[in-house]
Amino acid sequence: MGIDLRATMTQLGANARAAAEQLRTCPASVRTAAIRAMARQLRARSAAVLAANAEDVAAASGMTDRLMLNEARVEAIADALDQVAGLPDPVGAEMARWRRPNGLDIARVRTPIGVIGMIYESRPNVTADAAAICVRSGNVVILRSGSDALNSSIAIHAAIAAGLEEAGLPAACVQIVPTPDRDAVGMMLEGLGGSIDLIIPRGGKTLVARVQDEARVAVLAHLEGICHTYVQARADPDMAVDLVVNAKLRRTSICGATETMLIDRAIAPSLLPRIAKALQERGCELRGDEESRAIADGIFPASEEDWSTEYLDAILSIRVVGGLEEALDHIARYGSSHTDAIVTEDAAVAEAFLDRLDSAIVVWNASTQFADGGEFGFGAEIGIATGKLHARGPVGPEQLTSFKYAVRGTGQTRP
Repeated sequence: MGIDLRATMTQLGANARAAAEQLRTCPASVRTAAIRAMARQLRARSAAVLAANAEDVAAASGMTDRLMLNEARVEAIADALDQVAGLPDPVGAEMARWRRPNGLDIARVRTPIGVIGMIYESRPNVTADAAAICVRSGNVVILRSGSDALNSSIAIHAAIAAGLEEAGLPAACVQIVPTPDRDAVGMMLEGLGGSIDLIIPRGGKTLVARVQDEARVAVLAHLEGICHTYVQARADPDMAVDLVVNAKLRRTSICGATETMLIDRAIAPSLLPRIAKALQERGCELRGDEESRAIADGIFPASEEDWSTEYLDAILSIRVVGGLEEALDHIARYGSSHTDAIVTEDAAVAEAFLDRLDSAIVVWNASTQFADGGEFGFGAEIGIATGKLHARGPVGPEQLTSFKYAVRGTGQTRP
């Protein structure tokens, strides 16, 4: 027999709202203990998580790299939880403080957003990452995993809930929607009767577009990663080869993978064949403009659509450009404001690139695959925010707080 979805979702919202006050006001040490307990419980339940994941992988029709877990990946998820536990607790931290001429003492203080609705696809590790980051920042979260990762996510959530209870916090601090029914997403987008304060989608363009179109509560969007690596005329050749290969092929299915390489015309005749060969030897298909195809062998023609495609596969588009201005114009036209990199030994050009390019993450002489909360020192991330309001780039605990003003007086009245 099926569940009463509306009743189930309404109860999740009520449970979350009831738990929010306790999580927000408990000592930071309790939140730390809870996250460490989550990590211990996850390690203890590794076999159950892997068994559940095997069911998901067996039923999957694609994207198995994102979905698949093994012992090393489960341990990496637990390690990320421990790293989040070690981060400074942002709740109650003073962002600024000043005194007015009338003697009023005013402080801007970080405070949790409240109840987060997290909707995600394919990646079971997001279950743990989102739970830890929300608990660290004092936010309750309702998780809605994609159907392809639901068994894995439910198994991971069981460890999360056990860790919360071990630390004396309500299991309702982190809840998961127990069904793949797509109507559950619509109910979350409605806000569950005012229970949800913020929706965070993490997945493909279709999911994010639906959330942005239908949500009746605030949305922190994590859009696709059409990332670029620009090989400038003064790039170190060996570094350029290494960085492009890593940025494209280390893991092709992540949002920080480079999808387009731009290369300066001045250096393309000597360097493009080397880069192309290194990529092709590792099984990468190349699609390029007419000029790049005339320089290097084995490059297929690129269509207009290629420049705005997030391949999430071993495919790279290539365009030859006339310098920084053309590179910036191309990225502004086709990019998704996610992560873009320049490879150059010219510091002035690099600084101009960093200054002028309005992407969430801008990189000089490093791989775009560093677009990750763990690599930024956040322990983990809920995703990469590509919008311009509230948070940008990797969203960690600090980015999941708002603020309030604490005003201390000595009897002042306003004339």
